[in-house]
Amino acid sequence: MSTDSMDGGDADTRPEIEVTEAAAEEARGLLEREGLDKTEAGLRLFVQQGGCAGLSYGMRFDDAPDSDDTIYKHHGLRVFVDPASLKYIEGSILDYESGLQAEGFHVENPNVVSECGCGESFRT
Repeated sequence: MSTDSMDGGDADTRPEIEVTEAAAEEARGLLEREGLDKTEAGLRLFVQQGGCAGLSYGMRFDDAPDSDDTIYKHHGLRVFVDPASLKYIEGSILDYESGLQAEGFHVENPNVVSECGCGESFRT
């Protein structure tokens, strides 16, 4: 894991959002396949209402960060987080898992007090 840098807002007083090397590598490959400029584009990690526990994670690629985003840089990947989502996911680790049972991105969030049975939604 690396904490290359973070920019924006009061990011320096908040717990870092980490990205494992496996997650960064997978996301960078997807960015390339989408034809996005890796110097400006990045992975947006956000929290939305939904799921049986109340909140769920969302991810998408954006061409550039919004002006109020906190920007994290890990292993050559830029991660954009909006202020409303940051309070729910600060201190989290974004990982990519590949195995017999499942494959995909996973957020390890220290703020979660309960998750639904399938692991798709959470409550803080």
